[in-house]
Amino acid sequence: MYPTPFTASLRRYPAVLLMLLAGLLAACSTHPKKPPAPPPEVVRAEIVRLMPASVADRPGWATDIYAAFNAQGLDPSVENLCSVLAVAEQESNYQVDPPVPGMGKIARDEIDRRAGKVHVPNLLVRSALDIRSPGGKTYNERLNAARTEKDLSAIFDDFIGMVPMGKTLFGNFNPVHTAGPMQVSIEFAERQARDYPYTVEGSIRHEVFSRRGGMYFGIAHLLGYPVTYSQPIYRFADFNAGWYASRNAAFQSAVSRLSGTSLALDGDLISYGFSPSVGATELAVRSLHRQLGLRNTTIRSQLEKGDTLEFEETDVYRDVFALADKAAGKPLPRAILPGIVLESPKITRKLTTAWFAQRVEDRRRKCMTRASGAL
Repeated sequence: MYPTPFTASLRRYPAVLLMLLAGLLAACSTHPKKPPAPPPEVVRAEIVRLMPASVADRPGWATDIYAAFNAQGLDPSVENLCSVLAVAEQESNYQVDPPVPGMGKIARDEIDRRAGKVHVPNLLVRSALDIRSPGGKTYNERLNAARTEKDLSAIFDDFIGMVPMGKTLFGNFNPVHTAGPMQVSIEFAERQARDYPYTVEGSIRHEVFSRRGGMYFGIAHLLGYPVTYSQPIYRFADFNAGWYASRNAAFQSAVSRLSGTSLALDGDLISYGFSPSVGATELAVRSLHRQLGLRNTTIRSQLEKGDTLEFEETDVYRDVFALADKAAGKPLPRAILPGIVLESPKITRKLTTAWFAQRVEDRRRKCMTRASGAL
């Protein structure tokens, strides 16, 4: 059989054949469509079903959780819903403003610590606490009655604004840092407030103490950033230690292997002090500059991307892992649980970020067992 002009052309230009085949396949196929999002009432019903039966006002919780997912454009998959519920259960056992044992003592210890820092005599501090607050009670009486962080935050807001000693001790800094059913950072919430879907009554700080605000910002902190993690447990560690802490801890581990330097696997790639300085991780990476072929200024600028997904596209990230994988003879993990000991006046025993993440993961698994299927 003699070749026709058409088949001869295909032999000379095989790319033409590939283009023709691709066109035919495209013409004969249909692009799969993304499945439509479940109706709001279906998602809310699923949230109610996934929550423990002992939780009060489950429909109210479901309304606020769905609103947060919808406003932030997050996928209300069973895994995501169970992750959120697991954190809320671990942090507060589904209490909007959970009580803290010994809250009055915690507050007084903080006041005494700050008084000592600015050299204010203890007698003056006690006199200031005996001043009557706007509600008629003295600040001492209110501290004795305080049971939750919301109580304490309100006391400090009044104390700072009404008592001369308040501004001396605290300026405009309220020492209550976390709030709400997910115990989310108030500072984080204030940074993320631009797209908050509710009318703010008072301040974002006050909103975080509400169920709707606490869940909105807690969900944003847990799910509102892209990751390449293979398991949800690393998000739980990040929730406790900061975005990308698990990935960065794995990077620090690889750097430690290569440099022979013992590093704290805390997820902090650069020093975050008030003045520019070079931290232990950055120094260890700099010690590898010959192997990496990178200048110190380049290393610094790329490490500064450690709180973003883009860090994984940098030369320093890729090259460190390439060298470490080769030295180990196998691929090293790209995420590990950070080695951080939790410190807070509210914590009375030694706890770690890894402990927190594992407890939340256990709760998520129980929720997934209850789910028995995806939306």
